[in-house]
Parts: sequence; structure tokens; C-alpha cells
Amino acid sequence: MTSAPARLPLLDAYRAGHLSDFFARTPADLPAFLQAQRVLDRPALAAALRAYHLDVGLPDGTAKKADPAAKMLAAQLEKLSHPEARVVVAGQQAGLLGGPAYSVHKAADAILLARQLSTEERPVLPVFWIASQDHDADEVASTHLLDFSEREFEPRLDLPRGVPVGRIAWRAEWSAQLLELISEFDAPETHKAAVRSRLDFAFKGRAYADVFARLMYTLLGEHGLIVLDPLHPALARLMAPALAAEIDRPLEGPQRIEAAAEQLGAQGYTAQLRRPPGSTNLFVEEESGQRTLLRVSQQGGKTFEGYTKAELLSLLDSDPSRITPAAGLRPIIQDYLLPTAAFVVGPGELAYAAELRGVYELHGLEQPVLWPRLSVTWLEPNVARLLERFGVTAAQFQQGPEGTLGKALASQQQAAALSQERINHLEGEFSALMNELSALDPTLKSSVERSKNRTMSRLERHRQQAYSALSRAEDDKSGQLTRLKKHLLPAGHLQEREMNFLTYLLKHGDAPLKLLLSLEAGAQVDVVIP
Repeated sequence: MTSAPARLPLLDAYRAGHLSDFFARTPADLPAFLQAQRVLDRPALAAALRAYHLDVGLPDGTAKKADPAAKMLAAQLEKLSHPEARVVVAGQQAGLLGGPAYSVHKAADAILLARQLSTEERPVLPVFWIASQDHDADEVASTHLLDFSEREFEPRLDLPRGVPVGRIAWRAEWSAQLLELISEFDAPETHKAAVRSRLDFAFKGRAYADVFARLMYTLLGEHGLIVLDPLHPALARLMAPALAAEIDRPLEGPQRIEAAAEQLGAQGYTAQLRRPPGSTNLFVEEESGQRTLLRVSQQGGKTFEGYTKAELLSLLDSDPSRITPAAGLRPIIQDYLLPTAAFVVGPGELAYAAELRGVYELHGLEQPVLWPRLSVTWLEPNVARLLERFGVTAAQFQQGPEGTLGKALASQQQAAALSQERINHLEGEFSALMNELSALDPTLKSSVERSKNRTMSRLERHRQQAYSALSRAEDDKSGQLTRLKKHLLPAGHLQEREMNFLTYLLKHGDAPLKLLLSLEAGAQVDVVIP
């Protein structure tokens, strides 16, 4: 058994290969895993995806005047029928206007990695799995944009609660509300017109998830991205056998997850998934449209609370889209459906995946390579200049804005009281005093050392308070702290987890998209927009 020290973050431990109890392979194993054989009806999968794209209103590429995205989509679905075809999967919820920037970053990473891996003999295609089965409306009902006047826009839609977002019909008033926002946005009219054109196309979608799919198509379709909605009947039908197997043995998967959770805890990590007794990995969509987590119960002759096993299997047969996986099963269903070589994940998804190896084995599947996703912080010219002026990086600022900016100001102002040299000098004086007192009375050593540690800790706390005071004073004069926060920590969150990617297209045209698709797969970078 190979274990990782608890002090090593999960992502770093995974990259280093220290978590072999939980992951069969690391990104370094991806070339070898591509050689693994997977029996799958790829033509049936391509046909189901083709039916989905037609139903969501995406052109099939057969028209004489088909646009480049439509032609690319047709070619990609044809390649998917190849007997050796594999896919790189990324996924996210159907966020408003595409959601936070990292949704687009994930999709771009799937494209970049697929490009890197694909050959004529073994095509590798990027797929974006839209989490349309999710019923957490609060996660997808709002977004965040920032215009050239540094006005923050935070549109929020009133979405129904408790129903899968893929069942929510798109409303014309939402289109009007969002297009009005674009009209008010301070940005060049040519860029706004280009974004408006994308949105006009997207807003023709019938359901909330359809609008998201159509927007992603306009952004990345011509670069080969295939979008996938698991609620579509043709795709749900292909996933039904794996869901039937879960219905047949509903507690084995959760028990394996719980065992992995205990094992993670023993190695110093916090498990993200817990499965108390009676829990399953399945949701059922009720007649009311509400999505309910199934629990096992023997009361009243029912195997499940409210259902017999036969009733669930009958429902799965008549409408497979109404039985959906919980977080502990969703990746397994994904990789049952798709010939997945790599799954693009963030730190949270990696933490979930650490508990799922046993569930994959239960379904006779190999867990694919987990690919830590591309991460980008966008630096607009004014932000890049400010960071350069203060001599700090975006990451340093995001980790502690007031302290980082204050420390830079203290250095520029040559504030001796806040210098590390002064602190080191004081610590040296304390150490010398401790040695002298200990020489006189050895019993004083531990007491003096405690006094030294308390004093140095308090001094450091006061120094950080002084840094913050300097930062606030500068902000009162110039507003630079507030400005940097708006760009790098919108609403107090990391930029790519909050800011909508359309912010950058509205202000800078397609340049950010081109820059994004020029990066290395999996890169962790700051990108300066010219």
C-alpha cells in the first residue's frame, strides 16, 4: 500500500502517484491507457449523439452552406464511429451565459488534450458532458460580468427548484433580460454585436440546458467539441443497462464509497462523499418533476422507499431519463456510455473520484485517467500594469489581497518597521537573550522560548494589520485595491470560478478565445490579453 503524507494536497499527491490505493493510474499513464481495449457500440453512440444534436437544433453539416462548426461536428461524429475512437471528457453544470469561465476552460482543455492524443489510426475527440440532470438551481441561475467602466453585472434568473435543469423551459423574457444587459455593457459595439449574435443563436434553444449547449457550440464547435446532454432519450437509452445494474444491487456501490471514505480519512484526507446506511447512488424523477434520492427500505413490501425494484426497472424501460445517477455514480455512467481515455477534472471532482475506484470495478469498468484541468487567470492590460507596478503576481494577490498589496507598498515606501530584516533582527535578539538567561538558569529556557514565540506571533499579526492599513489607505486614494479585487477576486472568489467568460469576449473580441486554444493542455497560467 502506498500512502501520501497528509500534509500533501490531494491533487499533488495524485500527480506524484502516491494515491495508488484510490487511482489505478496518473496522467503519466495516459499514453499506455489509450492502448486499452474497450468493447463499445461506437456507431450506436454516434447515432444517438447525432439525434441529440438535431433535436437541440444544431446543424448536421450536410447543407451546402453549412458553417465551419456544423461541418466539424459532422466530421467528429463520423470519427466517433471508428472502432478505435476514444474521447476526452469535460463536464459542468449548464451555467447562465455559459457559467463561470472555468466551464469554457474545461471544454478548451478537452479540445487541447484530444488534439495532442489523436492520430489517424486512433481518433481522440473532445466531449463536454452537460450536467443537465442536476437540480441545484442556485448553482446555475446567476453569473458575473465586469465591463470597461468596471461596473459589475450579476444577472439572476428565477428558476424552479428541485427539478433537473434540463427540464426547465427557456423563457423569452430571459432572453430579453440578458440582451438588455449586453446593450448596457460598456464595451466596443463590434464585440458586443459578435456576442449578441452568439446569444441570438443560443437563445433559440427550447430548454435551459439546450441554450447552454448551443452557446458552447458557437464558442468551441468549430474546434471539434461535441456537446452531450444525458437527459436526451437516445443517450439515456444507451445508459439504461448500467442504471439497471445499480437498481439490482443498490447498496454495494455506496458501501464501497463509504469504505474508500474511511480509508481516505485514515490517510489524513477529508472524504467528499459519504453514504450512510440505506443510501443509494440513484435519483428518481417523480411525476411532479421533482428529483428524489432513492433510499433502500423493506417497509410495506417496497425494496426502495416508495418503489419496488420491478417498478423502477419498468420506469427505466419506459423512460430511462427519469432514473439518474448521484455524484457517486455519475462518472461511472459517463464512462459506461463513452470510450473515455481521460476525464478533465478540477480539485473537487478529483476528490470525489478518489472514492469511486471500487464502483468502477463493480460495473466492470476501468477508471480513466483523471486529467487536472487547465486553469487560466485573465489579465487585462490595466490589471497587468497594476500588478507589475506593485511587483506582485495574480496568485499572490488572490491568496491575500490586503496583505500582499500592503507588503508591496511597505517595500516601496521603505517602511523599516515592517521589513523582514527588522523581524529577523528581533528574533535574533530574542534567541540571544534566551541563551543568556538559560545559561544563568536552565529552568528558564522553555518559559523564555514560549515568551519569544508569543511575542513574535503577535508582532507578525501586527505587521499584517499594518500591511492591511497601508493597503486600505492606498485604496482610499486610488481605488487600486478595489479595482484589483473586481478583476481577480470577483465577489470574493477566484476569477475563473466566478467571472463569466463572455466578459472577455465583450471587451476584447475573439482574442481571448484564440489565446485559450493556443495553450498547452493542463496548463496553470496567467494570460495577458493584449
